[in-house]
Amino acid sequence: MSFADLGLSDELLKAVNDSGYTEPTPIQRQAVPSVLMGRDLIGIAQTGTGKTAAFVLPMIDILGHGRSRARMPRSLILEPTRELAAQVAENFDKYGKYHKLSMALLIGGVSMGDQQKALEKGVDVLIATPGRLMDLFGRGNILLTGCELLVIDEADRMLDMGFIPDIEEICTKLPKKRQTLLFSATMPAPIKKLADKFLTEPKSVEVARPATANASIEQRLVETSSRDKRDTLRGLLRVDDVATAIIFANRKTTVRDLASSLKRDGFAVGQIHGDMEQPERLRELDRFKLGEINILVASDVAARGLDIKGVSHVFNYDVPWHPDDYVHRIGRTGRAGATGKAFTLITSEDAEAVANIEKLTGQSIVRVGKPTAAADPKPVREPRKRPERQERAERQERPAREERPRREERRPSPVRAEAPDEGWNGPIPAFLEVGLA
Repeated sequence: MSFADLGLSDELLKAVNDSGYTEPTPIQRQAVPSVLMGRDLIGIAQTGTGKTAAFVLPMIDILGHGRSRARMPRSLILEPTRELAAQVAENFDKYGKYHKLSMALLIGGVSMGDQQKALEKGVDVLIATPGRLMDLFGRGNILLTGCELLVIDEADRMLDMGFIPDIEEICTKLPKKRQTLLFSATMPAPIKKLADKFLTEPKSVEVARPATANASIEQRLVETSSRDKRDTLRGLLRVDDVATAIIFANRKTTVRDLASSLKRDGFAVGQIHGDMEQPERLRELDRFKLGEINILVASDVAARGLDIKGVSHVFNYDVPWHPDDYVHRIGRTGRAGATGKAFTLITSEDAEAVANIEKLTGQSIVRVGKPTAAADPKPVREPRKRPERQERAERQERPAREERPRREERRPSPVRAEAPDEGWNGPIPAFLEVGLA
């Protein structure tokens, strides 16, 4: 089947062809015709399956007829994070270049004034995160009564981030007669309840079992210890054939510290986490996409839906707290039919979290022994000695105490000085010799 068989317009087919795509993915084959027919839809698909284009493409043709009015967007796409919202906007720019559609992006961390001006002109497509949308709605800058089409993307991530109450409130402000599309990688009970409440006789499209990992990704659990995690990671980065990699950590402080450590070790590394301003986050993503850096250390703000071509490896420096996040993290590699590798560093404290991941995905992940990367002995810094003149002066000032047994002077403990990293000094891990190298 080709894109022409989906019923898309000639202008849209030309834009798709310009982008280098010739054959639709399974989710696109099943979703696009139903969306074009105006049906509500529930799309369940793992990350990296072309889910974004499955709603962007038909939306462009649907909105190609009609005109926008000030402060009354004709369609609304809700995304859980700023990065995902910006990525959807890029898709509209890419596929809609032969259509005259106006678009506005409402996300935090950027000027609200510019967003208000865009809304005043009227937009066909409004892409927003729930928080910024509710803020501008409360200020009277948006009227949702003209919205004909609603897309709730990454619904399970919305649930994790606590956005479901906001989404329910947003849905009550939209016209009851509308088309609603809901996309998610998993379908937990609260999401099903949301779908039952706000979708009308939706068609369900499922192209993979919920929470399954991409079969083209080789997965390994690498045993290590909390003390040796950084050495283990550095060894894997140097021994395996890493072209580009995303390293995930659970905490923002860990992201910052790990990025700084790897940078000192000579790696071309950047970072992205929730405490960074939006322009800075986008700048780091652009550097990664352009190849200025080949390693990106990230929190889970980068785990969902980001489509960065050519990521060869994903490393979970920390086992994710939620098993769903494991599927989304490793889904940053092995995209669009490519292969990828995913290494997860595990310690003895991670047994329960790993068991939850294997239960969710329905597969046992191969465990490999801890690489022994014994570092060179680190020199010990000798305690600083006080000058002899100072010792003499102190002895003269305490004659009364000289007759008493003098307590042994407490000396500072030796401090280990950090030696520069000399690379992977231990043996090559056996699992790399047998097929992953």
